Amino acid sequence: MEFSVKSGNPEKQRTACLVLGVYESRRLTPPAEQFDTAAEGFLGNVLRRGDLEGKPGQTLLLVNTPATLCDRVLLVGCGRERDLDDRRYKQIIAAAVHTLNDTGATEAVSYLTDLNVRGRDVAWKVRLAVEVSEDVLYRYDETRSRKDAPRRPLKRIVLAVPSRRELPLGEQAVREGAAVAEGMKLARDLGNLPPNICTPEYLAQRAALLAGSSPKFALNVLERADMETLGMGCLVAVARGSRRPPKLIALEWHGAADARQKPVVLVGKGITFDTGGISLKPGPDMDLMKFDMCGAAGVLGTMSAIAALDLPLNVVAVVPAVENMPGGEASRPGDIVTSLSGQTVEILNTDAEGRLVLCDAITWAEQRYEPVTLVDVATLTGACVIALGAHPHGLFSNHGPLANELLDAGRETHDRAWELPLWEDYQDGLDSNFADMANVGPREGGAITAACFLARYTKKLHWAHLDIAGTAWKTGKQKGATGRPVPLLTRFLINRAAAARD
Repeated sequence: MEFSVKSGNPEKQRTACLVLGVYESRRLTPPAEQFDTAAEGFLGNVLRRGDLEGKPGQTLLLVNTPATLCDRVLLVGCGRERDLDDRRYKQIIAAAVHTLNDTGATEAVSYLTDLNVRGRDVAWKVRLAVEVSEDVLYRYDETRSRKDAPRRPLKRIVLAVPSRRELPLGEQAVREGAAVAEGMKLARDLGNLPPNICTPEYLAQRAALLAGSSPKFALNVLERADMETLGMGCLVAVARGSRRPPKLIALEWHGAADARQKPVVLVGKGITFDTGGISLKPGPDMDLMKFDMCGAAGVLGTMSAIAALDLPLNVVAVVPAVENMPGGEASRPGDIVTSLSGQTVEILNTDAEGRLVLCDAITWAEQRYEPVTLVDVATLTGACVIALGAHPHGLFSNHGPLANELLDAGRETHDRAWELPLWEDYQDGLDSNFADMANVGPREGGAITAACFLARYTKKLHWAHLDIAGTAWKTGKQKGATGRPVPLLTRFLINRAAAARD
């Protein structure tokens, strides 16, 4: 898909389809009014007939518009102007792109980026239009025998900006939006692949492909023997039940001019299939557990985005990739293992495996890279889904400024997070009579006690944890990976790079 920006009057656009907005109740947006004047009131006459009220997401395709250069006009309902916020804007863009694609338009010029979205500038509107458009057009067909593609796919969208002085900002916004969209596509593809294909070895292979895309990348992959030698007892314990060997993947981006700059580390949980182990999950919906590697997919997608933007920052993605399976060698409830940090853990539930692989990956990343900041991303707890639903990620952090950076990045990209407490009061829930800690606490506050477990391995770090169990995939008719939190993480790193330049 090709995106570009352009300034100019709507009535002068020679295009297959011109996209214009209509507010409730049948009130034209300023670009639509300007176009209607040139079209001798044609749009106004159509609206007076009642063909379109302007409700959010309504669309109406018009042909043979008089005195204009475009072949067709697509009117898109925008709702009430005073209600036009981030969510409504995404809904409007999505409706327009769906209609363009379904009606066989191969290219279009859109003036929806001229809408007055509360608190948002032109660059934001252009960037989000690119991301939403690519999200709408995403198709997963990797494992289909017949590819489900439209007969005449939408290939090009030109996004309008008010004047020529906004063109540089718009062009940069297109670059950022396209980079994020491509990163989200990678994350979605990885998440949607079946677990017999997307194995720990496959994740390592995809990381290697990404590493080969730029000389600024470097790749390091640890095998089971390496982990055992180092003393990663928690990570290895999770892998014992599977015939597929674990991988610890470290993809390094060396973008900073100063090679000595300490990196930001992103740790992504990569459980390529989670049966629960000996603490076996219920059968219904177990197929969804292929999505338990969406933390890994998210950080690899973010690395793709920052490489496309050539960010002047050092970043490392660390992915502990493991299958959690039952078997004769599998860990049992009651087993005690020693983590890389030297702390011992009583495994009370083998289905609380994500924190076990993460704790060793975090310790290894701290020892190897001495990061300035570490953020882990994991589909960690069903309790987070109960607490927050499917809209925000759960955020925990031991460093207030870092938490605020991530919250701000989420708000800026409409890939939002919500901070939950990380109080010492919850730590008692992890007490064990036989080890330094248990791997699960009480049912109440389960997302918090999971974060408290990880906090025991991050005391020397500026650390944050994103629980994406409710946001990494959708169910029902829209079943599939979402690509989140690639937008949030990429914006967080863009902001970090800008701060470093300043």
